[in-house]
Amino acid sequence: MRGGCAGSVSGMDSAPSPAPGAAPAPQRIGVGILGGGTVGAALVGLLDERRAEITARCGTEIVPVAVAVRSPDRPRPGVPAGLLTGDAAAVVADPDVDVVVELIGGTDPVRQLLLAALAGGKPVVTANKEVLATHGAELFAAARAGGADLLFEAAVGGAIPIVRSLRESLAGESVQRIMGIVNGTTNYILSRMTTGGSGYADALAEAQALGYAEADPRADVEGHDAAAKAAIMAGIVFGAEVTAADVHCEGISTLSAGDITFARRLGHVIKLLAIAERVDGDAIAVRVHPAMVPEDHPLASVRDSFNAVFVEGDACGELMLYGRGAGGRPTASAVLGDLIDAAANLRRGAATGPGPTAPARIHPIGELRAAYYLALEVIDRPGVLAAVAGLFGRHGVSIRSMEQEGLGDQARIIFITHVACESDMRATLEDLRHLEAVRQVGSVLRVIADE
Repeated sequence: MRGGCAGSVSGMDSAPSPAPGAAPAPQRIGVGILGGGTVGAALVGLLDERRAEITARCGTEIVPVAVAVRSPDRPRPGVPAGLLTGDAAAVVADPDVDVVVELIGGTDPVRQLLLAALAGGKPVVTANKEVLATHGAELFAAARAGGADLLFEAAVGGAIPIVRSLRESLAGESVQRIMGIVNGTTNYILSRMTTGGSGYADALAEAQALGYAEADPRADVEGHDAAAKAAIMAGIVFGAEVTAADVHCEGISTLSAGDITFARRLGHVIKLLAIAERVDGDAIAVRVHPAMVPEDHPLASVRDSFNAVFVEGDACGELMLYGRGAGGRPTASAVLGDLIDAAANLRRGAATGPGPTAPARIHPIGELRAAYYLALEVIDRPGVLAAVAGLFGRHGVSIRSMEQEGLGDQARIIFITHVACESDMRATLEDLRHLEAVRQVGSVLRVIADE
């Protein structure tokens, strides 16, 4: 069990004392839960299963008061019928609700509900990455004005304590870069393509059959889910207001089995990465894209639906957090950790830090530098390779290695470049698309080892 009031049970014989002048500590913390799906039901179950332990650690009982759902007449396994209600706004306003837990998702009407809770001084615990990545600045401002917690551990890595580690354990660290696998759906698909030899379409279908991917998987496979998480992590690490709109985003839907095979021949695996890093002093570069990762890098061994975040800091060096990034009970566990923190802070009459307050200076993606993998489908005839190489040279992109597969109209040329500027690589690609002998510009991947 994690949380601000946690240590060992034996070390918590007395409850924390409220701050001088604070309102009397509540004898019971009432929780209003917005959303009664998989995570909401799991949270209700954990509160019941661990009631004695939570009370011993926190010195107060944490009790679910109401669970707001869309259809309160429909039975919810694990949620007592007496807790169900269809009025989320009434749950937020209920004087018996001391903490609001939001598990609905989306931005509307969630934003208004959370603002109302924070304006009333009620701590908010949310697993909603979308609302934080879109309206985070407004929500943090409301939390500061209301003197209330806004906690969101489950919004980024499910059960992995990414947020708490970045915000607390690494608060004194000068973090230069975070690089993570933060979407289990895409990691499962890429793992099946790598170890099972599946094509993209077959791997996606398998992920959908197992419940890892939605019927409409675009938020995952096009990188938008990971982009929201990247924005949140960047805001924590660099203390700046970063939104999903600031994140350069590319997905995995154009990857082929050939790309996977060639990466393995080079001693790499392909992963969808969320990256946030310092550039040129105070600028921040935040992006999500598939990349070739060396097989000996810790992130290369993160397979199936697992998530991991790799941190690079001046003093701490390199470290990695790894675990389940989704699922009812793992996510509910992270929510419960935040709920315990919120309960402890209520008893102390305090709140966790205010969150990012300064506007971010976002470094343009076109000015970043990396090595690249590029696959071209060409017509194999005299002069083609010279023409292609000439376009690379025209834009100052140096070729490190080249390999041709197939002949005639089925020829495929694979290039690996030296480190180059993104804008120069983009200009090269644009010219290649207009070259008569180039039938298709295929996958373009950054090579992490050479960034």
